[in-house]
Amino acid sequence: MLRSPRPKRSSRVAETQPAARRGISKPAVLLAIVGLGVVVTLLATHDLSRILAALRVAGWGILLVVALHLPQAILSGLGFGALIDRQRQVGQMWLMRWLRESVNTLLPVAQVGGDVVRVRLLVRGGMELKPLVAASLVDVTAEMGAQLAFTLLGVAVLLAGAHASGALPVAATAVAATAGIALIFVVAQRFGLVKLVQRGVERLTRGGAWAELGDMAGLEEAVLALYRDPRKVALTGIWHLASWAAGIAETLAALHVLGLPANLRDATVIESLGQAIRAFGFLIPGALGVQEGGYLFICAMFGIAGPQALALSLLRRIRELALGLPGLAAWQWLEWQGRQARG
Repeated sequence: MLRSPRPKRSSRVAETQPAARRGISKPAVLLAIVGLGVVVTLLATHDLSRILAALRVAGWGILLVVALHLPQAILSGLGFGALIDRQRQVGQMWLMRWLRESVNTLLPVAQVGGDVVRVRLLVRGGMELKPLVAASLVDVTAEMGAQLAFTLLGVAVLLAGAHASGALPVAATAVAATAGIALIFVVAQRFGLVKLVQRGVERLTRGGAWAELGDMAGLEEAVLALYRDPRKVALTGIWHLASWAAGIAETLAALHVLGLPANLRDATVIESLGQAIRAFGFLIPGALGVQEGGYLFICAMFGIAGPQALALSLLRRIRELALGLPGLAAWQWLEWQGRQARG
């Protein structure tokens, strides 16, 4: 008996698959599983009942921690807006930053899927593809440079106060991690990263839903043109530095709602060094396990016990879910709107 040929998958269905979803890789999924295993192990070995009790103490204060992250997203959005002359469109820049963070934090897309989503949506809104990709590369560089400055600020604040046990190793690790990642990214741009990004985007734009987005020829020149405008790059860096600094308020509030005595100095050190160590796990979705281990080491310098340190990390995870899940839903809604507009 002859079988009827299996119908081919509709090219239209393939075309409408979001790029960030197609970018989910097996290594990223594997790293996420390993990171989740580390988190579970840390929770199991640090008295889970005490961790949950600390979160119960936080109660409705968790909403304050969530709300205090919004200014950071606005400031970072303005940093990107400075590169594409969209600073006055605060709402749109915040929306794009929110979606970028949601995708990068909750999906295994190697911390680049959010940039793909942001570029895709802005191009649909009428902007050109090449300048947006160039701005994304420069934006990440400026953000890394601002984080390095913020890390150095945290180290200076730490060393200027009373020397806590283990301060120097933790500070050195945080600075080395941030500086190393920033240096690697800058050097990579100099030795072929831009051309690699160009080839990757060109493959996306050869057909399907990306075909209409635009031409990528001359991306390297577009990136260099932005770097030759020091006012824009400096302004972007300032906005990002302000965003990193705004995170101190979130950490200070988190410490207080957990019932932990803390001052501005403690919150500055914990936030700056914690973010630096988290950056070291950029290949792991959400830096699972890396963030938790970092909080354990950093909080120990201030006499904060392991269960409370892990509760502080979990409070940040709750904030990521509280903002990230609606962000993913908003992204899918915008994708659906785009498909409807294309008929």
